[in-house]
Amino acid sequence: MNIQMKEHWNKIYASKEVSRLGWYEEIPTSSIKLLSHCNINKDEPILDIGSGSTTLIDYLIKQRFKNIIAVDISAIALKKLRQRLGKEKASLIKWIIDDITQPVQIQKLHDIAIWHDRALFHFLLEDSQREMYLFTLKKVVKKGGYVIIAVFSLRGAKKCSGLSIKNYDQNMLAEFLGEGFKLLEYFDYTYYMPLGDSRPYTYTLFRREK
Repeated sequence: MNIQMKEHWNKIYASKEVSRLGWYEEIPTSSIKLLSHCNINKDEPILDIGSGSTTLIDYLIKQRFKNIIAVDISAIALKKLRQRLGKEKASLIKWIIDDITQPVQIQKLHDIAIWHDRALFHFLLEDSQREMYLFTLKKVVKKGGYVIIAVFSLRGAKKCSGLSIKNYDQNMLAEFLGEGFKLLEYFDYTYYMPLGDSRPYTYTLFRREK
């Protein structure tokens, strides 16, 4: 695990209330929109990469999905999410502290029906990091499974939380995933931070071909 990156995100999540963080969404509308287009059963596994303290987990529980996996490099982020959910709801989730660029626990997963990533992938600046991300995705996502990736768009910010990022459009993401993944839907979405600043995103939905 990248200890420097782990400490960075632990510090970020420890410094503010979750609702004051620059990426907080009270209702993750765009992710919900794409999830609604994924044809899976309620007991199939959904993997949320870079969960942080996302409210998406609340939505998935409310929709009665029974196999939800939350992954983040920050133990503090996941602790805050567990506390907000409460003991009963938190017990419904599989919690994993891991680094997608040096994965250990993630690679033990299999038959993932939905891989969901909002705003993690664009932090991977090195080819080796992106290669490991793709290798892991292909290892754990089942044939016929779905991949949702949301990133800062080409007209979006160049940094986030003090870190540089790489901007994308849907074609760049399709090229990254390569043959075997069909782009089903994409759209641009402007997110407004708690302090009012805008952050243009690109949201994409892919299906892994059988």
